[in-house]
Amino acid sequence: MAMNRTVSHKRYIGADGRRAGTVPAMDRDSPDADAAVRVATVADAEVVARLLHDFNTEFDTPSPGVDVLADRLRSLLAGPDTVALLAGEPAEGLALVTFRPNVWYPGPVALLDELYVVPHRRGQGIGTAVIQRLLLLAREREVCLIEINVDEADVDAQRFYERHGFALADPDTGERAYYVSRELES
Repeated sequence: MAMNRTVSHKRYIGADGRRAGTVPAMDRDSPDADAAVRVATVADAEVVARLLHDFNTEFDTPSPGVDVLADRLRSLLAGPDTVALLAGEPAEGLALVTFRPNVWYPGPVALLDELYVVPHRRGQGIGTAVIQRLLLLAREREVCLIEINVDEADVDAQRFYERHGFALADPDTGERAYYVSRELES
């Protein structure tokens, strides 16, 4: 399952339509028993980098390469604002999550930057196991909102997230939100 690219919509915690609060149990899909999900350490930077690189190359998206990603990840994973979740041993699924304060919520907001499952393991509950672990981590950190970017054409990813309680539109207004970005040259 490949997810999280450019054009996107905010996904709000809670299938009940509330922006913050409790998160419904995610037992709709049975996670793969072999897909134990753990928080990566700095020592896992190369594993995380390899999965991120494979994700980008699979979808013909530029990647700076495993070495550059691993170097960046060693720094990011050492701090409190970036977490990688790894599923399976060896790792066959990944979530990369960043946390930040936000003026609209009393607690932090999380951005699921990437969710990736290797091709031959898709459809086996690994993505569900990763999402379930992400929701537990979010509760532990008192996260009020999880945002996810998904390509407009990636309807499989949109259905996956909806199945796990994320809304495709603002629950208060019904409006779809779009993610816009601009890369800056250094």
